[in-house]
Amino acid sequence: MPDDLRAQIEPLHAAIKAMGWPLIVESGVEADDVIGALARQAEREGMRVIISTGDKDIAQLVNEHITIVNTMPNAFRKGDEILDIAGVEDKFGIPPALIVDYLILIGDTSDNVPGVEKVGPKTAVKWLKQYGSLENIIANVDEIKGVVGENLRKALPWLPTARELITIRCDVGIQESLKDLAPQPPDKVKLAALFDHFDFKSWRRELNKMPDHNTGSAATDMGTRPVHTGGTAADTGNAAGQYVADTSRRYETILTSGQLDVWLEKMRTADLVCFDTETTSLDPMQAKIVGMSFSVIPGSAAYLPLRHDYFDAPDQLDMAQTLAKVKPILEDPSIKKVGQNVKYDQHVLANHGITLRGIAHDTLLQSYVFESHKTHGMDDLSERHLGIKTITFEEVAAKGPSRSALIR
Repeated sequence: MPDDLRAQIEPLHAAIKAMGWPLIVESGVEADDVIGALARQAEREGMRVIISTGDKDIAQLVNEHITIVNTMPNAFRKGDEILDIAGVEDKFGIPPALIVDYLILIGDTSDNVPGVEKVGPKTAVKWLKQYGSLENIIANVDEIKGVVGENLRKALPWLPTARELITIRCDVGIQESLKDLAPQPPDKVKLAALFDHFDFKSWRRELNKMPDHNTGSAATDMGTRPVHTGGTAADTGNAAGQYVADTSRRYETILTSGQLDVWLEKMRTADLVCFDTETTSLDPMQAKIVGMSFSVIPGSAAYLPLRHDYFDAPDQLDMAQTLAKVKPILEDPSIKKVGQNVKYDQHVLANHGITLRGIAHDTLLQSYVFESHKTHGMDDLSERHLGIKTITFEEVAAKGPSRSALIR
């Protein structure tokens, strides 16, 4: 087994257990055999068995009590495929009792069974319907003429081996019994640590919506970091030091000189100013400013539109006069700034004659240094460290050619 694949086994097992699903690990036994043994055990206890799989080998288990449900029958996902006795006959042309004989004839790559050369599904079904079983086909092998008949005779010595490989052993001894397989409540703390560690952002969001059951222990066997649900420990009184994000929203659009003056004063006195530009292009040498955003405390920010042009767009401040007011703050090295990919903003501002100074932090560079194996976009950083899904540009602006209508 490749090392990259081997390394995934332990965290996969940890996730399964944390989800509350029973995990069966049997050495020296095929997974199909475990499924078969459990299915027969359930059948003996009078249970109805549903096996979810796309593996055609399992069709040999189908009977009045055991049904297969294939949730991915084709690339277009046109409904689930249900294989009861009639379903198996409809799909393969033979009953479940003849599936092993059928696969011996046509071959099964998953079990390393080559099959009889030149014998495909149609020929195999024809023979099985005519003779009733592979045993009867072998007994009458001399009646089968032509190349396929010769190929069948050549394959005869290997057919017992093929049967052994394809037949699911339902009598294998396994440690588990059905009473051990009842699902348990998920351990949300362990799942959160796992999902954070492996950047499963969608699953992490779903976990936040899941009702609480057993919260379990905060530690996992994997040595993952504490769960970041997003303020500081002092903000929440959390003795464990978990960071809880300030999810309040106080956004303001700067449309008057009075509003601008208030925010300029906030920035002059702030310990740290978060700053970003909205522009006409991703190419910093060509980009022009469309607007700017500022924040000096968590949960509160302002957007300064300067060149928005769309239906019902508000009147905006004069761009040249506004940039002249903002320039002293952006160029003041004593006013510390933080941004995401600030080098880009430096170029854009330089296009407008502003030299950005006082850069204290760049979150993109910090992410690259501390998390080089992860993604560094602002949307990803927000979800990973704060548990907050941002409003993306695509959710605000139109896609395609109509996007250009936002600016003039």
